[in-house]
Amino acid sequence: MTTALKAVAWILVGIAVTLFLVVDPLDLHPVDTWIWGASHGSGDIQAQPSNAASLYTCPMHPEIIQDHPGRCPICGMDLVPVENEPADHDGSADRSAPLWTCPMHPQILEEKPGSCPICGMDLVEAEAEPAENPASHHGTDGTDGPVVRIDPAIIQKMNVTTQPVGRRDIVRQIRTVGHLDYDLEGMVTVTTKYPGFVESVYVDSVGQLVRRGDRLFDVYAPELVQTQRELLSAIRYAESLSEGPEDVQRRARGLVTAARTRLEYWDLTEDQIRSIESAGAVQRTVTVFAPSSGIVMQRTHGLEGMAIRPGMDVIHIADLSKLLLTAEVFEDQLRWVTVGTPASIDITYLPGETIVGRVRYIEPEVREQTRTVNLVIEVPNPGGRLRVGMYATVHFEPIAIADAVAVPIQAVLRTGERDVVVTALGDGRFAAREVQLGVEGDDGFVHVLAGISADDVIVTSAQFLIDSESNLRAAISKMVSAPGHAGH
Repeated sequence: MTTALKAVAWILVGIAVTLFLVVDPLDLHPVDTWIWGASHGSGDIQAQPSNAASLYTCPMHPEIIQDHPGRCPICGMDLVPVENEPADHDGSADRSAPLWTCPMHPQILEEKPGSCPICGMDLVEAEAEPAENPASHHGTDGTDGPVVRIDPAIIQKMNVTTQPVGRRDIVRQIRTVGHLDYDLEGMVTVTTKYPGFVESVYVDSVGQLVRRGDRLFDVYAPELVQTQRELLSAIRYAESLSEGPEDVQRRARGLVTAARTRLEYWDLTEDQIRSIESAGAVQRTVTVFAPSSGIVMQRTHGLEGMAIRPGMDVIHIADLSKLLLTAEVFEDQLRWVTVGTPASIDITYLPGETIVGRVRYIEPEVREQTRTVNLVIEVPNPGGRLRVGMYATVHFEPIAIADAVAVPIQAVLRTGERDVVVTALGDGRFAAREVQLGVEGDDGFVHVLAGISADDVIVTSAQFLIDSESNLRAAISKMVSAPGHAGH
């Protein structure tokens, strides 16, 4: 008996070795099972492909469809079988039989209730889609992909939200820093156009606030004294010829006008000239007034009693009602900033307060080392609270595209090769559309150049599940209709 068993064992080992040599052990692809049977109307035996062959997909990337097991080329997960919808005798799906799907993984379709093989959730009954013309998937609804119909209960469980596309401004945000400086256009240098000697000074120190028309200092100038005498002599001469010939009176009045004009050229005010004329006497000193309001930034030391000459910088007055802020932006941000662009300015010295300024000047060159461009921003300084040298944070929010068709960035599915949004067609129907994107704003929206219109409604959450379902159905449909896969 023992010898007989050993013989049987050796026979089995021989059969196994033979099969091993015949069948390639590395060939892991499933072979279509062929069923031998009689054809309709004849007794001939012929080979027919069985419906038992399966398709395999990735649980995380349902767009991956293969006719053999293996691993996902994207994430490396093991592929799982895809349950095809039951087919009737003519190869079309039997829509009368209920199907069961997972609310979170709509690519799972089962013929009976149970649990999802991916997440373990209870399967729910899927709504049977009405038979549609295949051409309706391409063009009837203006879509470029298959239309997916989802039961309202599943839509609610998937937490699908939608919103109209609409139009809005695409806004860019630029943040930079800078420092405050004097506005050179508001700085005034007080000097004289005649030589003289300073006798009285009314500006005590640097930093003193002066108003336009305030007295700065008195100066004695021999040329001014001589011109005053000429003016008074011309006036007396013109009065003496008041009854003389008209041409003589005209020449006398011309002498008066010439003397007055000379005093005006030396920056004497109209009130000072009238005071000289009304007094009829020469004033020994002339007062120099502030030409503008501001802060005394510089004052010549030992000014009282000093001899001054034309063009000498005696006093500097800076208008601090507005300052200039110099900031830098990168060259790729420069297209969003132009002269007149508003800027929000935050200064640590004034916490919680934002000052609005405007770009006055943009430098014409880019710095080679930093690839930045300097901007000069005009900043109002009411009350003189800002100080030169303070650092500030600058925010720009320019409008990149006005009145643009825009969608939320999270509503766009990016595959690396194309950008897709899921549109809601109503009655639980959804379709994926490929879009062409433009400028992406910093407010969470992106400009859509082509693919959808402002009247469309898009899915803003759970759209990746709908797109996965759409891709899965499209891929299965292609494989089912391909030659060699009839009946799969």
